[in-house]
Amino acid sequence: MAISSTGSQARARLTSAAPDVHPDRRSRRRRRRGGDTAAGYLFLAPQLLGLVVFMVGPLLFALVLAFYHWDGFGTRSFAGLSNFAEVVSSPRIQRSAVNTVWFTVLQVPGLMLSGLFFAVLMQRAGKLTPVYRLAFFAPVITSSVAVAAIWLWLFNPNISPVNNALREIGLPAPNWLQDARFVIPAFAIVGIWQGLGYQLVMFMAGLQSIDRSYLEAALLDGCSEWQKLRHVTIPLLSPTILFLSITSIIGSFQVFDYIYVFFDDRAPDSARTIVYEVVRIAFGEFNFGEASALALLLFLALLVVTGCQLAAQKKWVHYTE
Repeated sequence: MAISSTGSQARARLTSAAPDVHPDRRSRRRRRRGGDTAAGYLFLAPQLLGLVVFMVGPLLFALVLAFYHWDGFGTRSFAGLSNFAEVVSSPRIQRSAVNTVWFTVLQVPGLMLSGLFFAVLMQRAGKLTPVYRLAFFAPVITSSVAVAAIWLWLFNPNISPVNNALREIGLPAPNWLQDARFVIPAFAIVGIWQGLGYQLVMFMAGLQSIDRSYLEAALLDGCSEWQKLRHVTIPLLSPTILFLSITSIIGSFQVFDYIYVFFDDRAPDSARTIVYEVVRIAFGEFNFGEASALALLLFLALLVVTGCQLAAQKKWVHYTE
């Protein structure tokens, strides 16, 4: 009986003491979490400041400028929707929009198909895989200006090794940068060559993440290599294909550097794209209102295209658990 009463007294003392200990512990945890949060924001502050100053701020300023007339120096005057009307009705900008879409149609499928093709081949490269991967990825980390300068020499009709190779096999050698029919395909060739390494690495990562049991089951069912690729590999790669298609289309709509290196500020109508027109209108004509309106329309077009891709993913993208 004495033991029972002693145990009850001890439990009572512990119970009465618990409220005195737990609040202090909780307050220490709160202070520690608060300190960790403050340290996290402190480390993020430079990046957040750069994001606001160099991205969010200019984006909001361009959004405002789209509704004003401004030459960059004088006072701004409200323009309403007149900048958008000028941009939409301009035949030159309409031609540039067609060129941009044509470049996208040529580059994006060519880039993704070539990337998938070489990624499948690289699965069988064995110990040389890192060497090939480095060779393919080198153009990705090379400056676009340097890449354009190299291809400017390769497209020279007089000394072009590309044209010499075409003549050797009996094909016509076009004047790539002077013939209006071949200017945009020339840009697409350069874009595919430079972007192939990134596509290759992404597709190789997707291929390596595929569970081997699916391929083994297809092999036991008697599927050929083409059937395995079509019915197993490509469906399981669909998330990677979706991601690469979105990023490739966004990048292709923003092509500018190749054109500027090839033609400077004297590009013919057959070589102009939307971003080239934005730069020309803003820094050539000093019409920042129309340039901002055109940039905003480009942003909205990319937003619609990306939204359609994300909406359509339910029909063809397959996610594995």
